[in-house]
Amino acid sequence: MSRPPAGFERSRLANTRSAEKQNRQSQKHRARNAHVISTLRTQVRKVREAITAGDAGKAKAELQQAVRLIDKAATKGVIHRTQASRRIARLTKAAHAPAAKA
Repeated sequence: MSRPPAGFERSRLANTRSAEKQNRQSQKHRARNAHVISTLRTQVRKVREAITAGDAGKAKAELQQAVRLIDKAATKGVIHRTQASRRIARLTKAAHAPAAKA
C-alpha cells in the first residue's frame, strides 16, 4: 500500500468518503459551538459581575444581552432548550433580587 501524497491528510478513523466528510463537519460544528459557548459564558459573567457590584441598571442591560445569546444557542442546538430556560430563569431571578431589596 502506498502512502498518500504530501499535504493530503486523511483521518485514520474514517474509512469512507462520507465518514471523512462527517469528520470535517464535526470539526466545524465543534469550533462553532465552542465559540458560542465561550461568548455565552462571558456574557453571563458580565451579568453576575453587575449584580455583585449592585448596579441594577447595568445588570438588566447585560441580562437582556445574555437572554438573547442563551435563546440563540438553544435555537441552534448548542445547548438544550430546558437548560436555556433554567439559565434564563436563574439569571433573571438574580438580576431582579437587588432591585427588590433596594
